[in-house]
Amino acid sequence: MRTITTTEDLAAFCAAAKDQPYVTIDTEFLRERTYWSKLCLIQMALPGKTGEAVLVDPILGAEMSLEPLYDLFRHPDTVKVFHAARQDLEIFFVDGRVFPQPLFDTQVAAMVCGHGEQVGYETLVKKIARASLDKTSRFTDWSRRPLTEAQMDYALADVTHLRVIYETLSAQIDKTGRAHWVAEELAVLTDPATYTVNPEEAWLRVKTRTTSGRFLAVVRELARFREDYAQARNIPRSRVYKDDALLELASTRPLTLDDLGKSRLLLREARRGEIADGILAAVKAGLETPADRLPRVEEERDAPPVNPALADLLRVLLKAKAEELGVASRLIASASDLDAIAAGNRELPALAGWRREAFGEDALRLCRGEIALSARGSAVRVIRL
Repeated sequence: MRTITTTEDLAAFCAAAKDQPYVTIDTEFLRERTYWSKLCLIQMALPGKTGEAVLVDPILGAEMSLEPLYDLFRHPDTVKVFHAARQDLEIFFVDGRVFPQPLFDTQVAAMVCGHGEQVGYETLVKKIARASLDKTSRFTDWSRRPLTEAQMDYALADVTHLRVIYETLSAQIDKTGRAHWVAEELAVLTDPATYTVNPEEAWLRVKTRTTSGRFLAVVRELARFREDYAQARNIPRSRVYKDDALLELASTRPLTLDDLGKSRLLLREARRGEIADGILAAVKAGLETPADRLPRVEEERDAPPVNPALADLLRVLLKAKAEELGVASRLIASASDLDAIAAGNRELPALAGWRREAFGEDALRLCRGEIALSARGSAVRVIRL
């Protein structure tokens, strides 16, 4: 078991990885006490049962540069393999402004291959690698040093079993001709917008049923201040104030420190100092927002009523298509998607890209009365009219 703590050793391993068809990668990190994830460990393994597997320790190697890794990410001839890559990619994008290309996410591939939705790594290890994982180190503090032998074994298992999982799923994807399905899903993971949090839009994540423009203007300013403050100091949003306190402030609209002191939900630390000043300034800005700049929530227009019989037929069609393709039905379309299609909505993910190919075209034909459904035993057949 080798631990890398220097730029030179990292560069040597990444150079070796460039000569391989793929490299498996995972990370361990903490986020409970920070806004941005704190990278604690990187695990990588080269192909084959005896392929080298290493731990890259950015804590012990505080002076180590990750640029050799980012250079590997840019290398077009080596596939970078992750499982459930979103949080890993966010760490690397925030730090190095780079995405691994080409990328393969075994969770995405497993869904496309019919292993269910959001399938976990442990499940794939059991089903494909025919192995088991020691989960005792799953919830340990990865920032503490030294790491125990059990922690290091656990971390390496996240990339060593990943090799056979990748090779199996990659072969299935090639056999079924669904590489473009996977590529569509991965395009979201390698879109900078997925990881870019704009303080101006932070209010859109705050759930409220109120549609008053003035109320929402105060919510917008409070959410913007909280996002700016949390990002600048690298602390969780909840350490500034939680959503329930934000909505309370938008309702009570405090204008002085005395007003702020009457809050029931605001943390004590937020009733004074920079946070308190920021809250009062945000409330004032929201109240003074010109009428033509007030945020608006689009009211639901009178949507065509859902045809319940058609919605039921779409559910039967989806089940039949999912079983035929060996794909989890909810990966293709949700129940609300089916209701929307039955109501006449045509601007849906279920009707675009590979989902249109797998289900959407026949769904639209069903809506137009061009196909019918027939049952033979436990199977459902599509009959063209």
